[in-house]
Amino acid sequence: MAAVTGSIEGGPGRFPVDASTSVRAAQRWWDADADTYQHDHESLLGAARWLWGPEGWDDDDLDLLRVQAGSRVLELGCGAAAGARGLRARGVRALGLDLSMRMLQHSQRLDDKTGTVVPVVQGHAGQLPFRSDTFDLVATAYGALPFVADADCVLAEVERVLAPGGRAVLGVSHPFRWAFADDPGEGGLTVIRPYFDRTPYAEADDRGEVTYVEHHRTVGDWVDLMVGAGLVVDRLVEPAWKPGNRSTWGGWSPLRGALMPGTLILAAHKPAECTPG
Repeated sequence: MAAVTGSIEGGPGRFPVDASTSVRAAQRWWDADADTYQHDHESLLGAARWLWGPEGWDDDDLDLLRVQAGSRVLELGCGAAAGARGLRARGVRALGLDLSMRMLQHSQRLDDKTGTVVPVVQGHAGQLPFRSDTFDLVATAYGALPFVADADCVLAEVERVLAPGGRAVLGVSHPFRWAFADDPGEGGLTVIRPYFDRTPYAEADDRGEVTYVEHHRTVGDWVDLMVGAGLVVDRLVEPAWKPGNRSTWGGWSPLRGALMPGTLILAAHKPAECTPG
């Protein structure tokens, strides 16, 4: 097992965090941070746009979702549901799910602002409150997956709610970034930890209660998890930095974006049922 660094009692560090603790921490964090997050990033996220990551590409650029009007789509970890709202404006039957009620209140605010209403559900990605074989597409851009300890359970749920032949298109922070400091400048260009160290990054308060957590998987881990859930992986996409994008978002910046990937998008499908005879 990889060495654990940092302390669970106050401040950030690297230590094991189980599934239920991860869910509680994520819900509390995003409820508390939702207002700041939307204030800081809504100008880039938009109100009705599927943005794949800080590189600046939306789905009109990358064409990964490939859904038609009338398709049934679930945006997983939707936040304020800008992605689902953009799809609904095109006649797609999209809805959103998020753990944070405060994020979903921002979704309602943007419904009122745009006139495009997105049905949203508060829930945990590892226990999707939908019937099996419901959706033609389940997709996310940085939603849910980085914050769960049991990604295998989440992907099993994604497979369950997809209709046969349905697709999953899932974007996460690129695992390569784990080896570097989360610094948009020169400090973020030097390897400081093993890429293969899967110990979560976590923050805790002075009482030792976990307040934030991100879980690391390698690229190979993500492929294995999707295959293990019964999905067939079709593509791995690593978007380059979009020309002309001068924005900085956390550890993402034009400097680092010119040198290393920041987002990993995995596209897969659920095999269609075989027809007898």
